[in-house]
Amino acid sequence: MPLKRMVLEIGMGTDIRGADPTKAAVRALRDALWHNALSIANALGQDTDAMRVEVTVGVPHPEKVDKQAVLAVLPHGTGTVDVIEGGLEIPNDEGTNATLIASAAAVVWLDVP
Repeated sequence: MPLKRMVLEIGMGTDIRGADPTKAAVRALRDALWHNALSIANALGQDTDAMRVEVTVGVPHPEKVDKQAVLAVLPHGTGTVDVIEGGLEIPNDEGTNATLIASAAAVVWLDVP
């Protein structure tokens, strides 16, 4: 059976004082996922672990993101994480620290007829 795109979820996450891109990315994915409860898999007679989730995160300094930490946020299914340059970095007044903002998109796929 072919994979069909079922859901697009979007979220935003920040690290206010630590300038940690992984923390902002994890919070962005949590924001995308934690505002709903998907019942699409069950409605189609499939287990929730049958979901395949493609996560894309836009964040400053994408090379510093721990993809496994982001992937660990997924409560069901299997997933992939692609981290790209994006989001925002806002330095503090002293230039000694920054706030990072990440954006995340999670696309849920199911194998359906």
